[in-house]
Amino acid sequence: MNTPHQPNSSPPGNAPPRHINLALQGGGSHGAFTWGVLDELLADGRVAFDGVSGTSAGAMNAVALAHGFAAAAGGGKKADPRESARASLAKFWNGIVDMGALGSSISQAQRAPFDILFGGFAGLGGLGRSPGDESPGQRVADAFTSFWANTVSPYQSNPLDINPLQNFLQSQIDFERLAAVKGLKVFVVATAVTTGKAEVFSGKRLTAKAVMASACLPTVFQAVEIDGQHYWDGGFAGNPAMHPLIYHCDSRDIVLVQINPIKRDKLPTTAAEIMDRVNEITFNASLIAEMRAIDFVKKLLAQGKLDPARYKDLLMHRIDGGEVLEAYHASTKSATDEKLIHTLRDLGINCTRQWLAKHFNQIGVQSTVNIARDYLDDLRAPAR
Repeated sequence: MNTPHQPNSSPPGNAPPRHINLALQGGGSHGAFTWGVLDELLADGRVAFDGVSGTSAGAMNAVALAHGFAAAAGGGKKADPRESARASLAKFWNGIVDMGALGSSISQAQRAPFDILFGGFAGLGGLGRSPGDESPGQRVADAFTSFWANTVSPYQSNPLDINPLQNFLQSQIDFERLAAVKGLKVFVVATAVTTGKAEVFSGKRLTAKAVMASACLPTVFQAVEIDGQHYWDGGFAGNPAMHPLIYHCDSRDIVLVQINPIKRDKLPTTAAEIMDRVNEITFNASLIAEMRAIDFVKKLLAQGKLDPARYKDLLMHRIDGGEVLEAYHASTKSATDEKLIHTLRDLGINCTRQWLAKHFNQIGVQSTVNIARDYLDDLRAPAR
């Protein structure tokens, strides 16, 4: 099936949409879950987007979404921006499937770094996996694991800095048109190598190179240079970054699309499981820090210790796959087969329908995420 899942019902005709911001996590191919989330939000029609912040695969979803709106704006009055955005996301993800297919026209040498780059750190988690669990992309990822384990630099293992995903992205997204789009603010985050701080790219600075910087795995690819500065994967500093949505967008509702599990009950014991869990913790660290800061400000506002005219009382929401998404091994983040991608998309659609049915009326009214329970440690969480 190559078309997005269709919604069960049509959106109301006269009710004004409720405005939200989107925060999109990175996570390789699991970003197809986010595709499903965005597709259903667009099809439902009851929400509008003020801003979207994305990292790595989340950044790719963000620019594909915005490209659809930009294309509709340049396509005449009859163009439906929501349908244009849905078509743009579908084209992008089906292109990912085509590039990853064994029958693709690109060579195995080109496809190898494509699989690794799109899979992110999951590509380093192949040790200890049984042969029956391996896709071609995962076998390539495992080959790179041995390089990494022996401290071979990407400047040695990939001296030509082969990056087929950048060419693919440029063929999919009109970044010049994207820079001129009005009504939707897009923020892509990368990590500055020299400072370790998050660097936010938006407007005219938002280019294919910036998105590649947001997805640059430093053990496989050379740092991406932009204006004399070098960048690595944005997940180290913001996965995703909330602060652009707080300071540069009007809506106080932020919907986090989370695809990296915070908690896992099973103790990792194999090399693959240990590496996967290390990567999950690493790429959730910045999110947890920002959620703690948001919770702290909300409490000070509630206590009257901060001026509400200066500090925004954010309303936090989250859409994730829960236990269903956790069932997918982190190694699948580097797989691009059609069945997996479309299954994750449909999971995103279904989870979003359930979330809208349960929480739509709380948008603009109250948070639907319990930050203390889900993101704070025992010392910071209130006593139970």
